[in-house]
Amino acid sequence: MAKKHKKIERRESDIHGNGVFATEDIAKGERVVRYKGTIRSHDEVDEEYGAVDEDGHTFLFTLNDEYVIDANKDGNVARWINHSCQPNCEAVLEENEKGKRHKDKVFIEAIRDIKAGEELTYNYGITLDEPYTPELKQLWGCRCGCKNCTGTMLQPKEEEKKAAKKSKASKA
Repeated sequence: MAKKHKKIERRESDIHGNGVFATEDIAKGERVVRYKGTIRSHDEVDEEYGAVDEDGHTFLFTLNDEYVIDANKDGNVARWINHSCQPNCEAVLEENEKGKRHKDKVFIEAIRDIKAGEELTYNYGITLDEPYTPELKQLWGCRCGCKNCTGTMLQPKEEEKKAAKKSKASKA
């Protein structure tokens, strides 16, 4: 039996591997779960995982420009929440009031009402420094299945967003 965590539980997902599902209705705006793991510097994470070939699967959550939450170590059920192009949740950063960046926290909150039995998802918002090749987009492929699925978890870069807006404006 999957371990229950408040109103959610981990179980097999149609999107990808494991997922997190509501066991009770969750209201829009409700804080569902904190994303937990070991807080590490970007350098520490790069040192440990930098030589590992990317496989489009990660339990690393960028906390801020100094730290990463590594849910591979001491992670909780939140690490199993899958990406979707049409999510029902969002990741919300809560900054430490005293400016201690290593004490910032990430919570997953519902952006709409979620029915019991529904899988929880959020947009991972993955951006990479290198150019987005077709191979990279496929490696970070999205399997959410929604009708507006982009096919990749990679988010458009700022220059791509500007070009798309400019293109839309010129068509009008």
